[in-house]
Amino acid sequence: MNFRELTPSVIGVLVRRGADFAAAEDAVQDALVDAVRTWPADPPRDPKGWLVTVAWRRFLDGTRADAARRRREDAVSEEPAPGPASETDDTLRLYFLCAHPSLTPASAVALTLRAVGGLTTRQIADAYLVPEATMAQRISRAKRTVSGVRFDQPGDVATVLRVLYLVFNEGYSGDVDLAAEAIRLTRQLATVIDHPEVSGLLALMLLHHARRDARIAGDGSLVPLAAQDRGRWDTAMITEGVAILQTALSRDRLGEFQAQAAIAALHADAQDAAETDWVQIVEWYDELLRLTGSPIVRLNRAVAVGEADGARAGLAELATLDPSLPRYAAVAAYLHERDGDRTTAARLYAEAARKASNAAERDHLTRQAARFNVP
Repeated sequence: MNFRELTPSVIGVLVRRGADFAAAEDAVQDALVDAVRTWPADPPRDPKGWLVTVAWRRFLDGTRADAARRRREDAVSEEPAPGPASETDDTLRLYFLCAHPSLTPASAVALTLRAVGGLTTRQIADAYLVPEATMAQRISRAKRTVSGVRFDQPGDVATVLRVLYLVFNEGYSGDVDLAAEAIRLTRQLATVIDHPEVSGLLALMLLHHARRDARIAGDGSLVPLAAQDRGRWDTAMITEGVAILQTALSRDRLGEFQAQAAIAALHADAQDAAETDWVQIVEWYDELLRLTGSPIVRLNRAVAVGEADGARAGLAELATLDPSLPRYAAVAAYLHERDGDRTTAARLYAEAARKASNAAERDHLTRQAARFNVP
């Protein structure tokens, strides 16, 4: 096999897909090393196709490694810098390129999270509420769809916002620290795109991230919102988030990220949990439900209704939802506990712990269940 003849054309394919020439050349060289090792025993029927596939995987692995390195470097400063970013970088460009118009929004989000965000297939599946095998097939189809297209037409802003939101959520609540990177990229996006939903997403991220230090106790356990020490919340970040949100809302083009940010702002505005304006939060959930129709929004709204109108009202809302929803058991346990049904609450807390998606949440729910076994 004459590798010298194949190399330029394979590099050209990778460049057309979006790789810069140097990265494409490195990836192809790695693929050639694999070919020398494996082809004598198992020669492929399509040598060029084999090289393209392996080299593209090497390129994506390198891209993820670079993204992880940048995240580690950013973590040195620990906090996203306030104020607008001065320039953009290739990471945000990769987000737009992976959100290619030839893909459906769901497939574009999944591909970007896997290729650029560095999330595992299981983490993406959990975010989408689908089985891991289903998400693996979706990502494979997305890769096949874009395998023969030029990456010179960027995707739409809505898809990129969705990706950034999911990356932030994984960093905020999961096992991978991606929240600061998502904030950094959303700041950059806000400097180049004047859209209220971009501002809404940035405000939402800041308002949630402001509570980061209060979410984890000294022993590493999870601290629920109502029990957090609000003196540990980052007031500067909250102030910035609220100001960005107010500007976005003043444009009267409400979107789901602005609605979510409004809910987060109401939590941030309360001096303690007892002062939370749950009635207004329910109203914002109504707006959010009108915009999205999301079952997760309905689940969160049931909690808010339980706080505003009593546990029985919350349980009535919960009864209309699918019990297989993530966190359904945890919400049901909380509402039953507030309603005085300790036996049912203990059982549901234990069930929720078994279904928890990360160790911190599992340990918290296990402790909640154990409280009812203490005389």
